[in-house]
Amino acid sequence: MRVDLHTHTTASDGLLAPEALVRLAKEAGVAVLAVADHDTTDAVDAALAAGRQLGVEVIPAVEINTDVDDTEVHILGYFLDHHLGWFQEFLTRLRDGRVNRAAKMVEKLKTLGISIQFERVRALADGAVGRPHVARALLEAGVVKTTGEAFEKYIGRNGPAYVERMKLTPQEAVAVILRAGGVPVLAHPGWGVPDGMIPALVTAGLEGLEVYYPDHTPAMLEHYLEVAARHRLLVTGGTDFHGGDLATKVTVGSQYVPPDAVDRLKARANEKRGAQRQAQA
Repeated sequence: MRVDLHTHTTASDGLLAPEALVRLAKEAGVAVLAVADHDTTDAVDAALAAGRQLGVEVIPAVEINTDVDDTEVHILGYFLDHHLGWFQEFLTRLRDGRVNRAAKMVEKLKTLGISIQFERVRALADGAVGRPHVARALLEAGVVKTTGEAFEKYIGRNGPAYVERMKLTPQEAVAVILRAGGVPVLAHPGWGVPDGMIPALVTAGLEGLEVYYPDHTPAMLEHYLEVAARHRLLVTGGTDFHGGDLATKVTVGSQYVPPDAVDRLKARANEKRGAQRQAQA
């Protein structure tokens, strides 16, 4: 059974609509698929409907982006109640911050003599605006040859057109996911997240670690399995599928994830629901 617990759609910076993503997952033999767009759950309901139609189990999820000093820290949330009003208001604030950030990047690019239109960046984003949409606008305008080059030359963390995102700590993201009834998981720790940061996140309520990930080497895989065991964290994994030349650039379902990772994730989510019902009784 193939499992992919980390994918994106056009609701954030993926290239496929939720229905098309679920269809591609089905064709790839994926039985369980988590749709975890950046700072939005707008694709979840459509993905759930497509999953019921095609026989793919879809897990509602989200990926919340945060920054700590010079490191990006992403927190995944699984099985959360994405219809909660306060939660959607929170995500809306994050997305509004993304729009303002992208507009400032376009202005910085203009000071560098690179003229792209913010309206075009917005048009390239079906949902939440992100740096990949600025990168695509640069590619479309012929300024760069790949979106990777756009990040390296202009909008990456050390680039001349980089703009900081709305301030949010990983601990705050963990707290939001917990409040929404979800299971918080640290995404791709191999992307420069220091091991020393993990204990504080565990104290804040972190419940899992994304160990199985395309950019993790075999040595990193073994290391993060040990870290997860030491902190009694759930182990998850996925492709971080976006489509095209974004992120890991691998196909949906191509990253091995042990099927029991889903069983353990479900068990934790069910425990939380049970505890919530008991508290409300």
